[in-house]
Amino acid sequence: MLDLSIVIPLFNEEESLPDLTKWINDVMTAHSYRYELIFIDDGSTDRSWEIILELRKTNQHIKALKFRRNYGKSAALHEGFRYASGEVVITMDADLQDSPEEIPELRDMILKDGYQLVSGWKKKRYDPLSKTIPTKIYNYVTSKLSGVQLHDMNCGLKAYQLEVVKNIEVYGEMHRYIPVIAKWAGFRKIGEKVVQHQARKYGQTKFGLSRFIYGPLDLLSIMFVGKFGKRPMHLFGSLGALFFALGFVIASYLSIAKIVWQEYEMTQRPLFFLGILSMIIGVQLFVAGFLGELISRSARERNQYQISELSGLDES
Repeated sequence: MLDLSIVIPLFNEEESLPDLTKWINDVMTAHSYRYELIFIDDGSTDRSWEIILELRKTNQHIKALKFRRNYGKSAALHEGFRYASGEVVITMDADLQDSPEEIPELRDMILKDGYQLVSGWKKKRYDPLSKTIPTKIYNYVTSKLSGVQLHDMNCGLKAYQLEVVKNIEVYGEMHRYIPVIAKWAGFRKIGEKVVQHQARKYGQTKFGLSRFIYGPLDLLSIMFVGKFGKRPMHLFGSLGALFFALGFVIASYLSIAKIVWQEYEMTQRPLFFLGILSMIIGVQLFVAGFLGELISRSARERNQYQISELSGLDES
C-alpha cells in the first residue's frame, strides 16, 4: 500500500501546477514516502490538462482525471476519493496557498495520534476581509449546529484515513462540510492542526457570492440527511401524526358542539377550517414520509460524471 494519496481538485490553475508539483515532490522525497499525486481537472478552460500531462512525463507519481465540463469541487473530490489508495489521503488546493510542508505532521496525526480526519486551520490568513469575515461567521454557525468543533471547516488542506474517504459521499456543494459528513458516517475522532496559509501567487480566487446562498442550504441538508436519511418516516410521520391529531381533536370538538349544544353553523367558524387544514397537512406529511422511505431504499448513485480523459488511473 502507498503511504500517501494526495488528491488535488483544480480549475484553471495552469501557472501554479509546475511549482506545486515540484514542491510536493521535494517534500515526499525528503521523507521517502511512497505516494500518488491525483489531479482532478474540473473542466478547466486553460492549459491545465496539457501541463499535467507534460509533468507526468517526468513524474510517474502523477495520476490525473479530466471532467468534460465543470462540476464543482465536491464532484472532483468524490472522484479523487474513489481512485485514492494510500494509507493516508491528503486533500489540498492547487493555488499554492496550502503548504505541502504540513503533510508529514498531518500524516502523523492520523497514524500515530489515531485521528480519523484532521482539518487544517488557517489561523493567519492572507485573504481580503470580504472573504475572511464571512468565513468566520460560517465556521461559527456550522460548529454550533453540527457539534463538530473546528475553527476552519472549509480548509482545503485535510488528512483522512483511507477508510473515511471510501465511506462518505460528497456531492453538490457538500465539500464545505466534509467533517460533518464524516461525523454522521460514524467517524468521530476529528482533529485540527494550525497550518500555514500562503498568499495567492497566480490566478484569481474561485470564492463567490453563491457560497452565501448555497452554504446554509447545504448545511440544513446534511443535518437532515444525517439524522433522518435512513428513516424519513420518523420525521414526516411524527409531524403528520401531530397535525392529524390536532385536526381530529378540533373536528371532534366541533361535532360534539353540534350534537350536544345544537350549534349548527360549524362550517362558518375559522376553527372548522383550521381542523380540516391540519388533517390534510397530516395526511400529506404521512405520504411524504412513505415516499421518502421508498426513495431511500431505491436511490441510485447520484455521483455520476462525464469524464473526458484519464492518465495513470485504472479505467475499470
